[in-house]
Amino acid sequence: MENNSIEKLNQQFAPLSLEEAFETLSTLGFKNIAFSTSLGQEDQVLTDVIFKNNHPIKVFTLDTGRLFEQTYDVLDKTQKKYKKSISSFAPDNNELETLLDSKGPYSFYDSIKNRKECCSIRKINPLQKALKGVDLWITGLRSSQSNSRSTLSFFSYDDAFGLPKFNPLVNWTLEEVENYLEQNNVPQNSLHKKGFVSIGCEPCTRAVKPGEDIRSGRWWWEESKKECGLHLNHKS
Repeated sequence: MENNSIEKLNQQFAPLSLEEAFETLSTLGFKNIAFSTSLGQEDQVLTDVIFKNNHPIKVFTLDTGRLFEQTYDVLDKTQKKYKKSISSFAPDNNELETLLDSKGPYSFYDSIKNRKECCSIRKINPLQKALKGVDLWITGLRSSQSNSRSTLSFFSYDDAFGLPKFNPLVNWTLEEVENYLEQNNVPQNSLHKKGFVSIGCEPCTRAVKPGEDIRSGRWWWEESKKECGLHLNHKS
């Protein structure tokens, strides 16, 4: 997708409501649209819109094998509420066994390199499989989630995965997300009430303290940028 095409789309979608954005999306000619949900608050907003309106969009999640029990509860409640399927993509057994046999179950605490290796096996590789054949990837990213996401736009091109992204909640605040979920009775992770804002794998996530950055609870033992590699490329 050319940069000028992405810029035109960003201008076109800027004044649209969330519902209008999805209706307009259906007219753009994309044939295989997929939405990746972590079952977090932002993603639950988008799942509600997609499922309630029967948009022809594949919804999938990455089951890393280390998720919180509460996250699986959200998955179960969401599928039952909407009577829709959310596809799960898991790590390759051989890759996982090799990692565990050679470095043990907690190698990610030892170094950033090891942590990124674990993220690649449990998240990046399954995501590549999930996005095969997809021509538009929808995410629940917001620009205020972290400094690395501050330059996000509605549409961008992800060089790492080789396809355009649509970020319909880019300008939403956390308060707007929370209000939407409450008003529409959308299933939420009970950990959000306990200070967990951004929720990933159980060993790599802690609650956020008052005044801390939203992403500070992820890979809390590191001082580097709090990203796993799923959304590093935001080229527009």
